[in-house]
Amino acid sequence: MLIGLQNVTFEFGARAIITDATWHIQPGERIGLIGYNGTGKSTILKLLVGQYTPSKGTVEKGKDTTIGYLHQDLLSFDTSETITEVALGAFERVRALEKEVEKLGIELEANPEDNDLLIKYTDALHEIDVLDGYNINHKAEEVLHGLGFTTTDLSRPYKEFSGGWRMRVLLAKMILQAPDVLLLDEPTNHLDLPSIEWLEKYLIHYKGSVVIVSHDKFFLNKMVNKIVEVYQQQLNFYTGDYEYYEVEKVQRIEIQQRAFENQQDYIRQQERFIERFKAKASKAAQAQSIQKRLDKLEVIEDVQLERPNIKINFAVDKTPGKVLVDLKGITKQYPTLTILENAFAEIERGDKIALIGANGKGKSTLLRIVAGMESFEGERVWGHNVDESFYAQHQLESLNLNNTILQEVQECGTKKTDLELRALLGCFLFGGDDVDKRIKILSGGEKARVALTKTIISKANFLMLDEPTNHLDMATVELLAEALTKYDGSIILVSHDRYFISKTANKIWEIEDEKIIEFKGDYNEWVEWKERMAKQKQNQPEAVKQKPEPVKAAAPVEVKPTGPIDKDLQKQIQKLQKAIAQLEQNIETLNKEKAVIETEMADPAIYADPNKLKQIEKAYHDKNALIRSMEKEYELAFNDLLVLESK
Repeated sequence: MLIGLQNVTFEFGARAIITDATWHIQPGERIGLIGYNGTGKSTILKLLVGQYTPSKGTVEKGKDTTIGYLHQDLLSFDTSETITEVALGAFERVRALEKEVEKLGIELEANPEDNDLLIKYTDALHEIDVLDGYNINHKAEEVLHGLGFTTTDLSRPYKEFSGGWRMRVLLAKMILQAPDVLLLDEPTNHLDLPSIEWLEKYLIHYKGSVVIVSHDKFFLNKMVNKIVEVYQQQLNFYTGDYEYYEVEKVQRIEIQQRAFENQQDYIRQQERFIERFKAKASKAAQAQSIQKRLDKLEVIEDVQLERPNIKINFAVDKTPGKVLVDLKGITKQYPTLTILENAFAEIERGDKIALIGANGKGKSTLLRIVAGMESFEGERVWGHNVDESFYAQHQLESLNLNNTILQEVQECGTKKTDLELRALLGCFLFGGDDVDKRIKILSGGEKARVALTKTIISKANFLMLDEPTNHLDMATVELLAEALTKYDGSIILVSHDRYFISKTANKIWEIEDEKIIEFKGDYNEWVEWKERMAKQKQNQPEAVKQKPEPVKAAAPVEVKPTGPIDKDLQKQIQKLQKAIAQLEQNIETLNKEKAVIETEMADPAIYADPNKLKQIEKAYHDKNALIRSMEKEYELAFNDLLVLESK
């Protein structure tokens, strides 16, 4: 064990965050720490590093365990050093040795015959070599480049950068320190897509253990092999990625709910027997025996979900024309940077466009051009009957600071009742008396959620959204994505949340070579197409590796070449087809066996015997695990078959 909690209880005043929690972080684990906003994820990280002291229990840490902890409070750090110097701060021992070598070198020049000095000098050089100290500049530059910094940026002072970019520098330093345990609190919040992808590749091969607090489902799915969920003051453990957790949690709830209902039936039956026969001499002893059994029974708790299943609904007042926005010959330049040059694009009714790419490419600038909030050269033609609403975090100054949250959304002119508005605000994490807080006392994230709520109830038929999922938890992101999928209007959005994009967008826009490149398809199709194009480019001879002209269209349809039948390929296809058929049969058999176990679990008598209950629950869990494993195998085989058939 590297670090962990042993029977820890922690409370803020009368509110318990966790109760009697035990969690040990082992070498090589990659853990996602998840839970609704406010359940205490960041608090638990602070317990692990000793910033908070538990009310009860102990925080255990290996004698030599080193910990790196990335969190928002680090932004208070400031310095005039270059970002490279800040990142190189990770190599304290190497830099101390470098100074020692420099000092010893000067002393040796003055006393070349001093053998002791020579030995110290040689030992220091050897230690630098062992620590790979001669490559620290290269390592620092590699990590900073991976996180999105240009070569010019490397020599710029840290203090010149904004908060998001500063956080990247501190993340780079922490990665370079290579601690035994990395605790990362929302590491993707300040990263663009290329940097997130780089971080994923880096952390997958990281030798230490990693604990990640994140609302990014794609990131968690790629990064973690274990989930720790903070739920109802308890830590619940799931051995698998986030996708596994989602499936397993539903099954656990179903099992617990079924067990609770069956046990309640059993208790009612036994209590009826006791009530009926306790006064009868011939049955009194049996009634007393049953009562003793009930008294010793370990009661199964009912399943209580913390969040109500509230839906977010958009309403549209009027239908716009076929084309909402027509961008003609758009040019946008800054003194040292050209974003767009003579670019063309159209937004049509029903379009749900995700504008993606690296930071600095001009995504938010283009969004503001579409919204009419940014100067440019060229023509932006607004369509007929367009009723727009623009959301961005820097628009928060439009909020009335003296209003309460409820008053602020009431003034939007919506016909929703206060009850409906309270329910909607609940989706955005304002529950109970929170709606009576004044805007002026809210944090930046809370104000952003109020502004997003106002956008939703605006009844606009065209939404322009800049990073709408920042400051939202996973459940709210899910609700918002579902609502936007059903939304009758059109959308253009900027987001780094790949799950959110994959759920909402039916078109992808990229800014490339100062043009707007459109892909007609969802995010997953776009990723596949990009990978296919990259492979084709790699396979091309050097002479023909030229940059293609940007085309404002969907990915081209591939034409399969005709040729002689490949007999080996046919054999492989037939072999896979047989394997798939066998897997289908096995899955069907396993599902029948699972149904038999479920029938047994419906018998109330099972719950009178704790050992029998544990056995049957284990059998049910094992059967589900086997089914999932076989379904994954089936999916892989099916994908392999599609690949072979496409050859």
